[in-house]
Amino acid sequence: MPLLLFDLDNTLLPRDAAFRSWAQDFLSDHRLPPGDLDWFVTLDGGGYVPRSTVLSAVRRRYGLDVSAEFLHAHYRRGINSHIHCPRRNIEALRAARAAGWTLGIVSNGGTRPQLEKIRRTGLGPLVDGWVISEEADCVKPDPLIFRIAARRCGIVPTGDWAAHTWMIGDHAPADIAGAELTGLRSVWLHHGRPWAENGYRPTLKAAGLPEAVGQVLSARNAPSPRPGVRSAGTLRRAAAGVLAGAPTGVPAEVQARATALVGARSGARPAVAAPDGPSASGAADAGRAGERVPAGSSGVRNRSGGFAVITEAGTGAGKGADAAAATRAAFVPVPLAAPAAPTAPAAASTAVVSGTAVAAAQ
Repeated sequence: MPLLLFDLDNTLLPRDAAFRSWAQDFLSDHRLPPGDLDWFVTLDGGGYVPRSTVLSAVRRRYGLDVSAEFLHAHYRRGINSHIHCPRRNIEALRAARAAGWTLGIVSNGGTRPQLEKIRRTGLGPLVDGWVISEEADCVKPDPLIFRIAARRCGIVPTGDWAAHTWMIGDHAPADIAGAELTGLRSVWLHHGRPWAENGYRPTLKAAGLPEAVGQVLSARNAPSPRPGVRSAGTLRRAAAGVLAGAPTGVPAEVQARATALVGARSGARPAVAAPDGPSASGAADAGRAGERVPAGSSGVRNRSGGFAVITEAGTGAGKGADAAAATRAAFVPVPLAAPAAPTAPAAASTAVVSGTAVAAAQ
C-alpha cells in the first residue's frame, strides 16, 4: 500500500499565520505599537528560531517586567488558539485516503506542542500515525525518522518501500533533503518562494497542499528518485557524518551545509540516538516491503483517533547512560472519545516524560 507522509507546520497547518495572529494579540494586550508586527515575524524566522531567543528579545525590546515562563505560556496558549487545519487540506487528506494511500505526519519540534496541534485541529483521526522529533530523538533530515514514521503507520520499511512513499513539506533542508536521503519522492510547497538549493531537488513543486496531493495521486507511476541518491552522494555523506558525529571526507563548507540541514524547529535535537525498542528499525523490520504491521504490534503504530502517551524507561534523564535509557520510549495508543474541534478547549491528554506527568495541552 502506498505511503504519503506530511510535514505538520506550514504544510498541513498554517503555522506562520497563527504566529502572526498571536503577535497581533500580544501587541494589543500590552498596548504596544501595532506596526511592530513585521519585527515579530522577522524575529520568528518561520518558527526556526528557538522560542527562548524570540521571547527574550521581545522582553528586552519592550522592557517587560515578566518572567520568561510567563511569556512562553502566553505564546503557547495564544498560537494554539489560532491554529487550525483549512477545510481544503482536510478534503485533500480524505481524497488521498479514498484513493488507497496510508497517511502519516513527520514533524520536527517539541512533543507536547506538536501533539497539541494534532489534537486541536482534529488531524489524529485523518492519519494512520505520526512521529515527532523530540519523542523519537531523531530529527529530519535523518532517514531514520521517516522509517519510524512508516512503522507507526503500519508499513514495514524494508525492500522497495521507499519507491512507494512520498513526502510533502515546505522546508527544503528538513523535508525535501530528508526525502532525498531516504530515497523517497517529494513535493515541495513553495508558498511563492524560488527553489534555492543546489545539492538536491524535489520531485515536484506545488503552491499548496491540495495541489501537492493532487500531483501525487496523478503520479503513482512517476519515476523513482535519481539512482545517485542511494549511492551516498556528497550531501548524503555530509549529513550522515554530521548525524553520526564523524568526519565525512567532504569539504568543510559542505559539512557546514549538512549541519544546517539538521537544524530544526524549537524542541528538535541535532544529537541523534537511534532508538531501540518499539520504534527501532532493525531486526524488527523483517518482512516484505509494504507489508502491513500486524494489528497486535501494540506500541508501534499511532492509531487514528488516539494519541501517543510517552513512558520513558527510567528517570533522571539528562546525562550519559541515563539519558540514553530515557530516550527508549514506548508509544501506547490511547483512544479518544471523539476528535476535538479546532476551537475546542484543550483536553487533559497526558504525556509522562522522565517520570513526571505533564499536560499534553497547556
